[in-house]
Amino acid sequence: MQRIVVAAKAGSDQPWLADAAAELAQQTGATVSVVSMDGLDVEALSPTPRSEFQEPARKTVDGFLARLREQGVQAEGELRSGPVTRGVLLFAEEKEADVIVCGASTKSRVARRVLGSVPMELIGRSRRPVLVITPP
Repeated sequence: MQRIVVAAKAGSDQPWLADAAAELAQQTGATVSVVSMDGLDVEALSPTPRSEFQEPARKTVDGFLARLREQGVQAEGELRSGPVTRGVLLFAEEKEADVIVCGASTKSRVARRVLGSVPMELIGRSRRPVLVITPP
């Protein structure tokens, strides 16, 4: 295994996910690429400036990178714009990821049915293995 892509949920603190990715990277010698999507599909439809959506994603990437590097893991990260699932899959293709790591959905069962679940969408659409990590 050479490359792990971590799909980091913008605006959330997921130290357990960073730790799981770090452990996997240490076991395999892989490098980690972190991506966080701003989730903004069509900017023209939102009166809110894009920067308002990007700031939480930027902080998430920076937090993941700091935690990974503290554990001696070689890591890089990017903030991307656009829909989450499609963006993560494109990022994983570009990085030639061996696996995509993401956190389990914290939405209620009803919300997952209505709004969807990024981990489930990744599992259903990815040509690469997807490892879903649950919170402790």
